[in-house]
Amino acid sequence: MIEFRGVTKRFPDGTVAVDHLDLVVDAGKITVFVGPSGCGKTTSLRMVNRMIEPSEGTITVDGRDITSTDAAQLRRGMGYVIQQAGLFPHRTILDNVATVPLLLGWSKGKARKRAAELMEIVGLAPEMAQRYPSQLSGGQQQRVGVARALAADPPILLMDEPFSAVDPVVRESLQDELLRLQSELGKTIVFVTHDIDEAVKLGDKVAVLQVGGVLAQYDEPGTLLARPANDFVDGFVGRDRGYRGLGFRSADGLPLGDLPTVRLGAVLAEARTTAEQGWVLVVDEEHKPLGWLSVHDPLPADDRPIGTDDLVPGESLYDVSSGSLRGALDAALSSPSGLGVAVDDRGVAVGSVSATDVLAVLDAAREHEAAA
Repeated sequence: MIEFRGVTKRFPDGTVAVDHLDLVVDAGKITVFVGPSGCGKTTSLRMVNRMIEPSEGTITVDGRDITSTDAAQLRRGMGYVIQQAGLFPHRTILDNVATVPLLLGWSKGKARKRAAELMEIVGLAPEMAQRYPSQLSGGQQQRVGVARALAADPPILLMDEPFSAVDPVVRESLQDELLRLQSELGKTIVFVTHDIDEAVKLGDKVAVLQVGGVLAQYDEPGTLLARPANDFVDGFVGRDRGYRGLGFRSADGLPLGDLPTVRLGAVLAEARTTAEQGWVLVVDEEHKPLGWLSVHDPLPADDRPIGTDDLVPGESLYDVSSGSLRGALDAALSSPSGLGVAVDDRGVAVGSVSATDVLAVLDAAREHEAAA
């Protein structure tokens, strides 16, 4: 557990970056600091490992004042991941990951063995071990940065906007990877971002800071979206916070409708008879979605087999195991047919979801909350 007690950071020019911060970071959870530029989120993070010293107040880790420990020793007990990874360009990927264990006095063999294990854990192929950072993509470099931070198995991981310099697709992949790792490792993670969507996705709790280093709200993501503490939080979270909030509402009670399907390779005549409202989902032999086929479009002879070139991309999948209304509504709204495809944990199509049904479940949940 990390605790901030009345922590203030005032720079020599009089600028107050953090103003009397009182906050507890729960052990084994992800706490996200989010806010606009100049709100003190990175300063708050860097005070935890004493890269910046507070002007006032106390920061404790597991009840111990961090100033009672040598700064270098403190930092070796915390993983630290920054934007664009901060890798050593002249060292191989394996040796980059092994950096902290070697500083702690591990033998080179033991450190490299640990580095190789971590490369596999974060999804880096073994053949990358002898490459250099310049030979990797931005996303791969960030994975190396995460592996390096985990190398000595620290209980605390500090992450300063680690995914902000990569494209949206890679960023989402890295976020998913972090959540997977956290489910296995259970680290105490402090994560800084300016992106509210990233904060809501990753955080067990989210601290919203406003300019001047003032803590505006500290809550679980669902509470933050449903009940912003003030106008600043409301504005920062954004007008679509209601849609984001669906990610924290259970899809229990959401019915699965019928789903018109046809196998890839079946003749077009079969698709015409199976389609509903002009659309049919094309599946493979395992009943996994491949794409939609529109029978509104001019189609060639009915006896021609359906091929992949006939399909409209985007299966609009809703993973029933995720259990959130946001996933169901997104699947329905993004589908060319108006039906989201519900799939099980194997990716097999098991039914359809509609926006109408999602909104009906939402209305029922709100009525239940109002009556409680």
